[in-house]
Amino acid sequence: MAIRKQSLKSKPVCKVTFKIPEEMVDAATQAHVVGEFNDWSTSATPMQRSKKGVFSATVELEKGRSYQFRYLLGQSRWENDPDADGYLPTHFGNSHNSVIHL
Repeated sequence: MAIRKQSLKSKPVCKVTFKIPEEMVDAATQAHVVGEFNDWSTSATPMQRSKKGVFSATVELEKGRSYQFRYLLGQSRWENDPDADGYLPTHFGNSHNSVIHL
């Protein structure tokens, strides 16, 4: 599973762990999760690579909302999450964003 959601009882947030499996990474040496929660910044949420080659990042997001996001591998390769809760079309050609519901 590429997305793990963990609700916090003490806060109105959910800890969300985004993971990119090794087979999706190919030769990328860096990855970022980019979405509405970080104003679509391509540098704000870097992902860490494990020894097994999996990239992951954990962020705290407000419950009761949906967020659009994508993964940026390297400098220019965009990928969606196959385990997203849904997909929405973007304003850029015929591409789509992944969506997570909390």
